[in-house]
Formats: sequence, structure tokens, C-alpha cells
Amino acid sequence: MNLPSSRSLLLTAAAAAALAAGCLSPPDTSSEAPATPQRTQRRTPKAAPLPDTGGSAHGDFGQPVGPPIKALLTDAPQVPPPIHRTKPAKVIVELEVIEKVMKLADGVDYTFWTFGGKVPGKFIRIRQGDTVEFHLSNNASSKMPHNIDLHAVTGPGGGAASSFTSPGKSSQFTFKALNQGLFVYHCATAPVGLHVANGMYGLILVEPPEGLPPVDRELYVMQGDFYTTGKHGERGLQPFDMEKAIDEKPTYVVFNGSEGALTNSGALKAKVGEKVRIFFGNGGPNLTSGFHLIGEVFDRVYTEGGSRYQENVQTTVVPPGGSAIVEFATEVPGNYVLVDHALFRAFNKGALGIMSIEGPDAKDVYSGKQGEGAALASAAPEEPAARPVEAAAKGPMTAEALRAQGEKVFSTTCVSCHQSTGMGLPGVFPPLAKSDFLMANKTRSVEIVTRGLTGAVTVNGTQYNSVMPAQTQLSDEDVAAVLTFVRSSWGNKGDAVSPVEVQKVRSAGSATAAAGGR
Repeated sequence: MNLPSSRSLLLTAAAAAALAAGCLSPPDTSSEAPATPQRTQRRTPKAAPLPDTGGSAHGDFGQPVGPPIKALLTDAPQVPPPIHRTKPAKVIVELEVIEKVMKLADGVDYTFWTFGGKVPGKFIRIRQGDTVEFHLSNNASSKMPHNIDLHAVTGPGGGAASSFTSPGKSSQFTFKALNQGLFVYHCATAPVGLHVANGMYGLILVEPPEGLPPVDRELYVMQGDFYTTGKHGERGLQPFDMEKAIDEKPTYVVFNGSEGALTNSGALKAKVGEKVRIFFGNGGPNLTSGFHLIGEVFDRVYTEGGSRYQENVQTTVVPPGGSAIVEFATEVPGNYVLVDHALFRAFNKGALGIMSIEGPDAKDVYSGKQGEGAALASAAPEEPAARPVEAAAKGPMTAEALRAQGEKVFSTTCVSCHQSTGMGLPGVFPPLAKSDFLMANKTRSVEIVTRGLTGAVTVNGTQYNSVMPAQTQLSDEDVAAVLTFVRSSWGNKGDAVSPVEVQKVRSAGSATAAAGGR
């Protein structure tokens, strides 16, 4: 039996110790990857193991240095710039509570209680070890007293008792930020659930002393659930529904305070080749989020907003009152859909947004559809029950009014599949723009929206074989509106669809659909 020499044992042990300490790098396998210059630029260097931060016991870096600094606060999705200070400072934060009526969804208003006039509240960015002088004011027009509980605060109530503020008054308290991380803040005035359910939450980032690794783009997104007495999409000013809140059955689950806040002109933007960081929070008050970006894998997720990260994550769970920092590189252009992966929340209650990534194609990463074959026949779908007649109870709408309403319905119900351009997704979801299939039969279009569609169809000479679920949550007026919109958009020149026509199709049952060979 050959035993290793004592010298070789020492060298092996020394190499292992050096590797564990980060003094030696593991073998470099980068030469095995495709050697395109563009891909090389995208690769993220491997990070060394993170040291123990020591928590709050290591978070006091002494007295503030230099003159006080007034914190720059931003509205979502914007984030204040990174902090490059090397010393702790005295930071003054001024935040005003404003109660105001704003849009919750298209045609739906709600009386929000806000930190700074928007939902979520202002993004606050400070450095670990900073001493924060916090000024909370409550607008004189408010009906309720409010306060603030910052999860970044070490002290009873997180500042809540010290910041209780009546309408027209202001309060001040001071804390030292001992722990680094991304933290939720919210109102903690009783009944706390009501204040949070009305939108009183936001994020405060406590950067580590060395700062976060640089990225090209930082964004602020926060989820919340809302409870209205009216059903989803019911128009007008909607009051809060306490029973729904207690039962945890929200009417809306949205990103950044309203349905559609991150679609169309509000879509998040990035460019191919950028590294993106999203500060994601969940205000709740009830639901845990399964935050997911369709078509992307998060390279890093700082789970629960802490200082450790997990890599290569598909969906990250964020509890109410919690947060996460997600980072990813952008390789392929296109529209990516942000969702809460509890999917009925996304496609039926509003937890859906778009990230639009622009730049050159990367066919070596994602080819798009390369071929098409014969599809297996699918069973005919069950016919949904007819909805109650609604159109007759309202006065007739003009074609222009229907079209305007239909654009809003499309932006919340149809855009993720058929896209804002009406071009669909090649090989998956057919186009509506200049669609021969859509324009050939108005009645069939109503049937598809109200009863769904399964099986192969040919649109503009291309066969599609996907599934469209019945949009049973839409009223007759909504169906008429969205079809009026799509039949007159993107080059389509069809006439309007009336709620009465929709009502007749619902009542007629499945005869036309079965005979139409759709």
C-alpha cells in the first residue's frame, strides 16, 4: 500500500485551506462556453462566500459624520441612487400621510391612505449605521390619525408609538439603522389591517457599508391585496369590505397600487445586456406572493430582503410584510410578464405587469418557433352557464364609449397573450391585428370570448392550437366593449358589438359554436 508523503499531504491541506479561504480560485471553465464576445459580457463573476455581517451587534459605526443629509425619496417604480458614502451620517426623512381617491382599476376608484400620495409609499434608501431623524406629518385633510412602523427600526413598535400623528399634525423620532437589508414599513394604527389594506405600506433599504454590487437598473415593485364591496371590475368609487378582508378574499391583487400600473405606458423598461435589480415588497395585508417573471430566471434572490442570496431561482415566496431583492441579466428582447404565480390573482385580479426588454435578437439563446407539426385533436370544451342578463339594465353606449372601455378591458384581460400590439405570440397565441379569423364572423368572436376556445384554428394562414379560457368574469358590456376595441384596432375595420348582441349569444347556447367548426 502506497501512502502519500508528508510533503504532499501538507500541500494538499494547504491548498484546501486556501481554497476555503477564497485565496485560490476554482478551475476556470469559462473557455468551454461559447466564445461570443456578447455572451462574455453578460456573464456575472462568481462571488466569494459572504462574510457574517454580525447583525445588529456590528451595525453601529459610531456618531454621524458631516452635516445632516435630507433623504431623496422616490415613487415606484423609481429607486433613489446608490449611496457611496463611507461614513455614517445623520439622515433626515420627511414623509407625509395623504388620504386621497385614486384609480384602483380602469373605471374603479378607491379611497387610498398613502405615505406620500402614492401606493406603495415612497422608497427610502439609507446606509447601515446611519442615524435617521424621521418626520411624519399627517395632511390636514385626513380623516384618521396614522403612524409608521418601520421593520428596519430596532425599538418597541418600530417607531409606531413615537409617530402617532393626528390630522394636521406632525411627529418626530430618531433611530439608528443597525441591520442591513430591505424592509417593509406600514401604518400600525388600529385597526392595523384596515390601514394596510388601504395602501399604507412601502419599502426602506438599508444598504451595507460597502454598498450593493453595481447593476445597470434598479426598480421598485410592491404587491398588495384590496377588498371592495363591489365585484372585480365594478365601476365607480368602491368602499372597503371588512368581511372580505377578514375572510382573506380580495377583490384585487395588484402591483404598485392599481390594476395595470405596470402595463402599457407603465411597463418596466430594460435593455438587452443589462443587469436588473428589483426591490420587491409585499404589503399584504393577507396574501403571500409567489413573485415570478415569466421567461426569466432570477440569477440571485436575497430572500426575505436579507443579506444572503439564493441563486437560479424561478419563483420566490414573499410573505405579507416581507420583501426580496431579485437580480437577473437580460439576454433576449421581448415583453416579459411579472405575476404572482397564484395565477388567478394574475389573470383575474390584477397581479400582472410587463417588463419590456429592448435590444438585438439573441437567437443562440432563444430561437423562437422553428417548426410546426400536426396537433392531436382535443375534446370539445364544456359550455359554461349563461350569465345573467346585464345589458338591458343600462342605457345604450356609443361605439366610441364602448371602444374606450374595451381598450381598458383588453389591457387587463387580454394583453398578456395577445400583446399590446395585437400581434399575439408567434406559434402560441394568434394575432388579433388584421386577423381574417376574427373579422370573418362576429358571432363566433362573441362565443369565443364567453365560452372559450379549444382546438386548432387557422389565422392569416398559420395554424394555432392553444387554449383560450372562457372570460366568464366579464359582463355583457365588457365583452361588447373589448370586441368593439379589437375589431377596430391594429388595422381591423369591423363594426361595434353591442351588449344586446352578447346577451343573445349567451342565451343561444352552443349551437352556433358547434356548427361553426371553430
